[in-house]
Amino acid sequence: MPKYMMALDAGTTSNRCILFNHEGEICSVAQKEFRQIYPNPGWVEHNAEEIWNTQLAVAREAMEKVGAKAEDIGGIGITNQRETTIVWDKFTGEPVYNAIVWQCRRTSKYVDSLKAKGLTEPFREKTGLVLDAYFSATKLRWILENVPETRERAEKGELLFGTVETWLIWKLTKGKVHITDYSNASRTMMFNITALEWDRAILSELDIPECMLPTPMPSSCIYGETDPEFFGGPIKIGGAGGDQQCALFGQTCFKPGDAKNTYGTGCFLLMNTGEKPAFSLHGLVTTIAWGLGNKVYYALEGSVFVAGASIQWLRDEMHMIDSAPEADYMASRVKDTNGCYVVPAFTGLGAPYWDQYARGTIVGLTRGVNKYHFIRAVEESIDYSVYDVLQIMKEDAGIKLSVLKVDGGASRSNIMMQFQADINDAPIIRPKCIETTAMGAAYLAGLATGYWKDLEEIKNNWKEDQMFSPDMQEDDRRTRIHGWHKAVKTAQSWVNN
Repeated sequence: MPKYMMALDAGTTSNRCILFNHEGEICSVAQKEFRQIYPNPGWVEHNAEEIWNTQLAVAREAMEKVGAKAEDIGGIGITNQRETTIVWDKFTGEPVYNAIVWQCRRTSKYVDSLKAKGLTEPFREKTGLVLDAYFSATKLRWILENVPETRERAEKGELLFGTVETWLIWKLTKGKVHITDYSNASRTMMFNITALEWDRAILSELDIPECMLPTPMPSSCIYGETDPEFFGGPIKIGGAGGDQQCALFGQTCFKPGDAKNTYGTGCFLLMNTGEKPAFSLHGLVTTIAWGLGNKVYYALEGSVFVAGASIQWLRDEMHMIDSAPEADYMASRVKDTNGCYVVPAFTGLGAPYWDQYARGTIVGLTRGVNKYHFIRAVEESIDYSVYDVLQIMKEDAGIKLSVLKVDGGASRSNIMMQFQADINDAPIIRPKCIETTAMGAAYLAGLATGYWKDLEEIKNNWKEDQMFSPDMQEDDRRTRIHGWHKAVKTAQSWVNN
């Protein structure tokens, strides 16, 4: 048996490669950040070539750290920032424009026009998604409408579209494989999640040529092999999934009702709903969790657009901290926020509000508020946002969660996880390995290649690190939540005249 499974974790702010052994333990990690590009207010872009180059570089680095050769790698699983949209030349591989990132709001007005045509419900019934600039479809249309010659070239079959996993697989195979997995396809707002095919009525409405779209495939199957040039020999590519679906899989949330929250650039709360899609009445999206074997599993999802990104904002724009761990230290210097609330709606509000015109707001300032209170308020805003989504999810699913599994970078913060338990009034469980997104990608690939034999073997790898139990008086909890909801109201519709 090969020594390792490789997970390529193509995130929003950095790319990583993690090598896992059969016990699900991390054996090697390499990571590299890439540029965030902000051409206009509310616009977010990445350089697609930089995504590729940094991902390849960290994969090679992770192998070098443990002296691994291609034959030591049992397969590659890829997990990625979802909805981010890339269009490139089918023959040269050159992108026609920067990748338009999931956070980007440039198509908000066009989305309004679709809503005005009464298309909200038809789109939701087919795709499981709300009409929003968050998803890939309107970003792709923007490129076709605004980048010279792209529409003509796309209609001639000269251009290809993909989300980040599609782009990486195409590059790794040197253009031999142009696919997307079901979970990523379900985030484009062009994919019929029950028929498992691109929806031609939606493509017609958006005027998107079907010939540029990748072939949808299950999340766990062998798509092809890497070109030998990259790693000194071919390696099978056996799994792909959107980052949040992979985290659900990595947390071994295999049964209906199992739920997890990932604290990354954004926050994403997912609940497994089984082999039938469950549709929300309160602004959650219905998404494909994964395609495994001959079955497709679905999930309810609530998305918080800004989570860890607000900590980066404290570091990079506000210059209040030098590193993310420093935020936790400063927040620990005070027992509360002294009445201050921060609503980090930098790119609008996701579930359950879905307000693309909301913007960041700071309220409740008094002379006694200092930077420690402010930093704590930023951290607590993440927990409040998760609370809002969780309440709606429990109502839509008709399930009272006994525990919530957590992962992602910010789940390392004991302060945040304790406050999350307090606000939720429910225990929080953090696993020993919080890199569950990458782990989920490795598991999907490992099942396809035979590295792991079944789900039970994978479940045995999951280990608990710590449980956080609620420890807040009910009156205090209600008062704080009420204050948060007042703060959210001040942020809503800020840029809508």
